[in-house]
Amino acid sequence: MDITSATAAGPPPAPENGRTVAEQGGGTARVGDRIFLGLSRGSGILLLVIMAAIAVFLTIRAASALSHDEGDFFTTFEWNANATPPVFGIAVLAFGTVVSSVIAMLLAVPVAIGIALFISHYAPRRLAAPLSYVVDLLAAVPSIVYGLWGALFLVPHLSGLYGWLNDYFGWTGVFAYHDGAARSLFTIGILLAIMILPIVTSVSREVFLQAPKMHEEAALALGATRWEVIRMSVLPFGRSGVISASMLGLGRALGETMAVATVLSPSFEIGKSLLDPGGGTFAQNIASSFKESGEIGKDALIASGLVLFVLTLLVNGAARLIIARRKEYTA
Repeated sequence: MDITSATAAGPPPAPENGRTVAEQGGGTARVGDRIFLGLSRGSGILLLVIMAAIAVFLTIRAASALSHDEGDFFTTFEWNANATPPVFGIAVLAFGTVVSSVIAMLLAVPVAIGIALFISHYAPRRLAAPLSYVVDLLAAVPSIVYGLWGALFLVPHLSGLYGWLNDYFGWTGVFAYHDGAARSLFTIGILLAIMILPIVTSVSREVFLQAPKMHEEAALALGATRWEVIRMSVLPFGRSGVISASMLGLGRALGETMAVATVLSPSFEIGKSLLDPGGGTFAQNIASSFKESGEIGKDALIASGLVLFVLTLLVNGAARLIIARRKEYTA
């Protein structure tokens, strides 16, 4: 067919519903699209099924334990699930988990943001590359290694910091120190802060590197300083990413087991000071008590695991709500 006849035939028909001819033809591309769609949808459904199965399992075993509990599960300051009758509660565990995680977040997030900004906007390239590698490497260190370091090095060297806190802030009662080994929730908070620091730093660094260069260059052209560029352009752009990174770190802090079990001396008492020895967390109590527990005791530990499961879901849900409110800053 020559060009004249092709022109007379008119333009090709417009695609229906915005789909191309290749997509409508049912060729190899369409088969691949269907396979990919099926795999993606199946993966999402499988994830929901697994989460639902975990929730159902935890609920059934928790209900069995709570039916035998002679104490109040939420307010009892005791964990004696192997007694006859069993008496156990999560008051101390909930307090220790939340307090140690909050301390870790308060210590780690500002430092992580500072390190991420230094790597992405201040450090020369020859220094930024190896520093980024070291940060990523720290994120891969096993928990037990952090725990051994905390027990053998961190705990013996914190007495000076505890004494300083007692001298200047002991009057508050929160930082009162009465000597003894530094195996307290504050020590756990410091250790968890060191553990989550690489995760928050790595994610925040990648987010800051994605900030629009045109915005930064425009601010510099208008005479802004380096800090003003970061404050007006980089930080607003990376706010949702920093929140996501912080929630990842908080998730690890809430569920950390071996490091906490290695350092903390379990005690079902809530001290008046954060520097008092003792306390406990959900994960640490499960790890240290599971082997010696009977059937009811294991169900009781599973019930505490259900509380930790719900707490993690609430934290992640809150993070999603915060991010959703700041969609204008999302890339």
